[in-house]
Amino acid sequence: MQAPDFTLPDQNGNMHGLKDYTGQWLVLYFYPEDDTPGCTTEACNFRDARETITELSGAQVVGISKDTVDSHKKFVDKYGLNFTLLSDTTHKVMKAYDSWGVMMAKRNTFIIDPEGQIVKEYRGVEPKDHAGEIILDLKQLQGKA
Repeated sequence: MQAPDFTLPDQNGNMHGLKDYTGQWLVLYFYPEDDTPGCTTEACNFRDARETITELSGAQVVGISKDTVDSHKKFVDKYGLNFTLLSDTTHKVMKAYDSWGVMMAKRNTFIIDPEGQIVKEYRGVEPKDHAGEIILDLKQLQGKA
């Protein structure tokens, strides 16, 4: 399935779109709110696994929530996050990925291949174990398992 297109600002106010990741693997994850226990656990696990994810597959990690650019900046700075967070204050992208629930984002992740196809979906993920699951699945999807 073709991944829905998007253009959103990151934690520094720079715009990012799906087309910016053409030719690369993309781990696109949606989460409810900056600096809350589950979201912090998930973000820090992605931070700690990012180097492995990138070395293994060349994949980029991008998080999306309803929080503002300023909130993302504080979250990134507080926890030393080493990947992009995008602000979807209108919920348009979250809805396009069926990742908007009642007043907040659903905790979903999508692996998007270099051609822009969604090749793996995770719904209602467990924050603590998710980054490791992504690494294993990227290996399998790329024939490195």
